[in-house]
Order: sequence, then C-alpha cells, then structure tokens
Amino acid sequence: MKNILLAFCFLFISLASFGQQFSQYNTGTLYDAFENPSQASFIPDSSRQFAFNFFIPNFNSNLYLTGNGQVPLKNRAFTGKYTGTGLILGEGKFSRANISANVYSLMFRSFRSLNGDQEIGFSVQTKADGRGIFTDESLLLLNSAERFTNPPFNDLFNNSYTYQTYHQFSATYREKVSKNFSFGIKLSALLGIQYQQLQIDHSKITFDRANDAADLTLQGKYRINFTSGQFVARDLLPSFRNPGASISLGSTIRTRDNFNIQFNVKDLGFIHWYSKSTTSNFNTTRTIQNISGERREDNLYANTFSIIRSGDKQGSYVTPTNGKIELSANKSYWFNYDRKLKYSPTLILQKEIFYDGYTAALVNPFQYNNLVGTLTTSVNNYGLFNAGLQFMVKTPNVEFYIGSDRVIETANLFRAGVGKSDSQINKSSAFTGADFFLGFSLKFGNVIEHPTNANFIPMGEKPGLFKRMWNSVFHRNDNDGT
Repeated sequence: MKNILLAFCFLFISLASFGQQFSQYNTGTLYDAFENPSQASFIPDSSRQFAFNFFIPNFNSNLYLTGNGQVPLKNRAFTGKYTGTGLILGEGKFSRANISANVYSLMFRSFRSLNGDQEIGFSVQTKADGRGIFTDESLLLLNSAERFTNPPFNDLFNNSYTYQTYHQFSATYREKVSKNFSFGIKLSALLGIQYQQLQIDHSKITFDRANDAADLTLQGKYRINFTSGQFVARDLLPSFRNPGASISLGSTIRTRDNFNIQFNVKDLGFIHWYSKSTTSNFNTTRTIQNISGERREDNLYANTFSIIRSGDKQGSYVTPTNGKIELSANKSYWFNYDRKLKYSPTLILQKEIFYDGYTAALVNPFQYNNLVGTLTTSVNNYGLFNAGLQFMVKTPNVEFYIGSDRVIETANLFRAGVGKSDSQINKSSAFTGADFFLGFSLKFGNVIEHPTNANFIPMGEKPGLFKRMWNSVFHRNDNDGT
C-alpha cells in the first residue's frame, strides 16, 4: 500500500472524492444550516415543517497541489511515469498538497416553534482531511538518480503528511433568541476510520555508483491506526474502536443597517485511536539496490517503508479534528420593486485552529425568482486565488445546487486525467486543483404558519431554551416584541 509520501503524493491528484467550499453561505439550504449552526433553513408562512435529503448524498470535495511537483505528479498519476520537468536540486524547494471531503449521507431537520424560530436536526456525515509537504529532491530521486552529482545530500527528503477520515453523527439546535440575534449548536459523536501521519525531520543519502546502490537514512515519526495492506471495505463501516467528539457553535447578529454578522467555531474536537494503533520513532539506514533500474520506485518504497516502521510500538493516541474559526458579513440588495432580483454578497474570513491555514472569500449570489447563480472568489495564505461558479434552484420547499469553487482548475485537471491531454498534464501554474459540490433536499409536512395566517388554531407555544435564558439575563418577557 504505497502511502509513504515519496510514492504516495500523486494519489492526492487522482482521488475520486475530495471539504471546504463557501458558495453555500447564507443560502438557507439544509446543507448550509448543518454547516453553520445559527443559520435558518425554514421560512415561516412559506416552508413546510420538515426538511430531509432522502439519503441522497450532499457533499463537497476539493484538492490542490502547489510547487514544482505539479507536472511530475500529474505525469505519474495519468501516464504512469515520472518526469523531472521543473524540479530543482539543492534549493529547498517543495510542493504542498491538500485534500478534503465532506459527505452528508443523512440530513433531517424540523421546525419546532414559531416562538423563537426553533429548529432541531440530525445528520450523518463522513469527512476526510489530508495535507502534505514534499521536496523536489524526493521526486527527482523517483525519476532518476543521475542529477545527484555533488554530495553531501543532507535533509533533502524531509517530507511530511497527515491524513484522517472519520464518521460524524450530529444533533443540532438553532433558535432565534431575539429579532436580531440567533444562536446554534452542533454536538457530534465521531468514529474514526483511518489516521496516518509521517514527519521526517532529518534525512541523508549516499550513492554507491559502482554497485548501483544508495544508503538512505531517515529520522522522524510515523503513526498509523491500522495494519498496512489489511484495510478492507468493511473497515469503512462505523465502529466504536476509535471514538471521539466535536462541537460547532454559531451566532448571527442583524445590525441596524441590515447586515448579518455571523461567527462560527466549527468542528472543534478530537479522536482517540485505539490501543492497537502504531507509533514508530525511527532513525535507521537501509541500502537501496538497483537505484537506477526499472524497479527504482518499488525499491525506494520498500526500503523507505522498512525504515519508518523500524521503531514500531503499539499504543493509543489522541488527534484533533481540523477545527476552524469563521467570521462573515452579509447584506441583501433588491434591484426591483416586485422583489424578484436580489444580490446578497457575503464576505468570509476563515482560520484553521490547529494549522496555519487561513482564507478570505467573497460570495456573490444573484437570485431571480427561484434561480440563483453565484460567483465565488477566495484567496488563502499561500497566495492561491480561486474562482468558482454555482447554479441553484431554491424554493421554500425544494433545493438543488451544483458547482465548483475552482472552475478553471477543475476543468483543466479533468482534461488532463480523462483526455490524457499532454498540454494540461505538462502545464505548470500557480497550483493544480479541483473542487466539486452537489446537494438536494425537500421539505414536507404542514406549512409553518403564524397564528394570524393559520388554517388551524394553535394551542400556544413556549419560548425556546436560549430565549428563556436571554429573557432571564435581560429581564424581558415574550410580549415585548423581542
């Protein structure tokens, strides 16, 4: 199972499902409500009481690859061969890979009370998150050892990657506490599927040209929660072997100028990997034979795998989930008197809690009646600029959307992979990327009606938990209009 970064990195390019995307912000879709806990998904006097995806997966997926490794890894992924095009020896150049996926297999949400706009929901989703850094020299060695001519070769292969997948079972509660403030919470039980981490801190290679061999030394740390080569399809099923928990909190404030300010803390949690997981602290040298032969890649992999597993010890450990902090501002503008054409931009700032990543995005949805077209632009701390498009059909009781937050890069990668386009495979740019998302849900049940519009006489409703706390703190009652 070639998951060691030296031979593993190209897999980031060829995965079928890659989860962060911004186009759903403030759309009021079922997906938006589960990802942003303070977001409402029902419209009183228009929506029906229950929302459900009927087990049709709602998902988003994305990946990107930066650096000089783009062309060699695309060639390896799509043609089966490495190339040394663009790779630089001895200047500390590296490439960065990132991949994430978020798939909701079940989403159900219910409107509970007009007094506080209370909504509760349940969801089942599967998430994946991976990131890696690998040097130009790692790919050069996989392509050929001929360019390694001026020793010493120290710390040229200091690569790293982390990959984690898990199931997430969640319950959400959202309430409009006052006319200008809403709050939501999402509590989740996590069941880990896979975890791998490799960190190479020091490396050295010495070539024996006469014998077509090389001595490779690596020092670092490796973690894995399963036995390599023995992971099978049934291991994807939920089990309590690797339990965890997470929490998401969200709040929305409506200002006097009709701006919606939203603050979220998302997926702040942990997973406890079971006692038969493996940790290896390695500092070992192996001799690689046939360093220039046709089986060069297999020989490199076998020896690298042997090194990083040389210090194996079983034991449990705890890892964090990829939590994020987000702040957004949104305002709607109507362009005609009959309120058919609306522009509702959202500015989003996002920071990863446990990693160095941060992103700024501007979401520009244009809505005409029930049709919505969205242009999304974003830039992250690595200087990567993305532009995406979304098409949505959105009524009070039906929603369908499809799109990509990296339209051009996704199209280029598709042409490279499916059409085997040499121009796209050998094209070097700021980054190689792909992004795709799709969603659908329906609402059913009785129409949510205010008492003045109701077809039946309501029996009375109690305020929600958050509103009772709000009234207690600010000494208000339910008759003051708040």
